[in-house]
Amino acid sequence: MRYDSLQDVLADQLADLWSAERQLVAALPKLADTVSSDELRSAVDEHLAETRLHVDRLEHIIGSLEVAYPIEECEAMKGLIRETGRVMDVPGDPIARDVALIATAQRVEHYEISAYGTACALADELGLDEVSSLLSATLDEERHADRTLNKIALGGFMRLGLNERAAK
Repeated sequence: MRYDSLQDVLADQLADLWSAERQLVAALPKLADTVSSDELRSAVDEHLAETRLHVDRLEHIIGSLEVAYPIEECEAMKGLIRETGRVMDVPGDPIARDVALIATAQRVEHYEISAYGTACALADELGLDEVSSLLSATLDEERHADRTLNKIALGGFMRLGLNERAAK
C-alpha cells in the first residue's frame, strides 16, 4: 500500500472501516447476550442492525470507486473488542458490569465516529458526493448510538443507587 493521493488514503480508511464493522457484526450478539439490562440489550440489538447496514453501505461505496483496496484487519477494533470481552468475563453486580460494558462500547463508538468523520472529510475533499452522503449517514448513526449509551448510563444505571447497593 502506498499513499500517493487522497484517493489512496480514502481507500485505506474505507478498508479499515469495513473490517471494523464486520468484526462488530460478529461481536455485538455476544455483547447483547451478556448485558443484564433490557434497555441496553435493545440498544445493542438496534445497533447490530445498523452495523449490518454500515457493512452494506461500505461494500456499495467500495464497489463504486475504481480503487485498489487493501485487505486488512482493523487492529484497533480487534483490540477494543478484546477489551470488551475481558469486561464481559468479570464477575460481580450485573448493573456495574453493564456500566463497564457501556464504557467499552462507547470507546468503540468514539473510534467509529473519528474514522467515519475522517472518511467523510476525504470524500468531501475529493468531490465524491454520494460517498460523502452515505458516510455522513453512518456517522450520524454512530453519534446517535453514542448518545443512546450516554442516556442509558447517566439517566439510568448511575441513578439507580448502584454505589449504595455496592456499599452494603
